[in-house]
Amino acid sequence: MSQPAKRYASPVRDEQARRTRLAIVAAARDLFLRQGYAATTIDAVADAARVSRRTVFNSVGGKVVLLKLVWDWAIVGDDEPIAMADRPAVKAIQAEQDPATALALWAKMIVDVSARTAPIVDVLIAAADVDAAAAELLAKSERERMFGATAFVRQLASLGGLARGITEQRAADLCWALMDGHLYRRLITQRGWTPDEITRWLIDSLTATVLRAGPEGSA
Repeated sequence: MSQPAKRYASPVRDEQARRTRLAIVAAARDLFLRQGYAATTIDAVADAARVSRRTVFNSVGGKVVLLKLVWDWAIVGDDEPIAMADRPAVKAIQAEQDPATALALWAKMIVDVSARTAPIVDVLIAAADVDAAAAELLAKSERERMFGATAFVRQLASLGGLARGITEQRAADLCWALMDGHLYRRLITQRGWTPDEITRWLIDSLTATVLRAGPEGSA
């Protein structure tokens, strides 16, 4: 009986495949932002990335997969296969024992993520109106945002950092609402705020509403 052919790893080939994938996703992102999800075709993505239509499907997949990668990479900031929960910014928050410092780190991370994802939010919402798979992607992103807010609030609670009289659910709701990319985009593009000003506002707002006053939760 013949043995199945072995697949030999090729760093050069793998890097070429990665570069092709990066070019395809970058082309899709530019087209989504410029002309919208519905008007963007796989052929247009292929032309912009200077590859064939077949290469787009083989390297990445269909249009909704392209949108998912654009969104996912915007959240984490790169194409590395590392979950957000395993990123240094999240690990630093989880390791922090002072509630006020943890809140400041969380606010900075949220603003950093919003800076990358805010341009894509409108694309994702519009795509959800015409594509059921995109609608599920949008719903999933909302669930993940609530999961992140809840996890952060639970950490504050475990450190004794939640304000008296506020439930974990209410605190998570407030954090979830303030993580909305629309809020970031409006303050930046319509009101001229800077990322530093938004970060300070987030810290001040959450300190006043969810953080316990006193040594355990002082800013």
